[in-house]
Amino acid sequence: MTNCELCALDVPTVVANDKFAVIIVDDANYPGFCRVIWREHVREMSDLTREDRLLLNEAVVEVEQAVREVMAPHKINVASLGNVVPHLHWHVIPRYTDDAHFPAPVWATAVRETDAAVLDARRALLPQLADAIARRFNKT
Repeated sequence: MTNCELCALDVPTVVANDKFAVIIVDDANYPGFCRVIWREHVREMSDLTREDRLLLNEAVVEVEQAVREVMAPHKINVASLGNVVPHLHWHVIPRYTDDAHFPAPVWATAVRETDAAVLDARRALLPQLADAIARRFNKT
């Protein structure tokens, strides 16, 4: 696959290995939005071996737990859409009752603006989130 948006990302990774990478997405309205990206070009979960499916699912759960621990959201959205980029990846998104789209999906039309001070406070947690994610994958 040429011109893959996910392969071309030039962003810091929190976790990277030969199977997947974890990044914190730079999203002004959703601090703490993370993405778990499978490294190989695979379109669907069912294209993975059972072992790799388990590995990827566990990675998504670890990221979700770190987001819950640090960001303290009301809810977590976990999504794998891949309609635009047919490269397997999962979105892990902290959701709050005051976020721009709640209770609709983050891709819906915004219904409010989140207070800038609230977003700044959430953004201030991102270094702590990166550390929490890295710790979960560096267990010995």
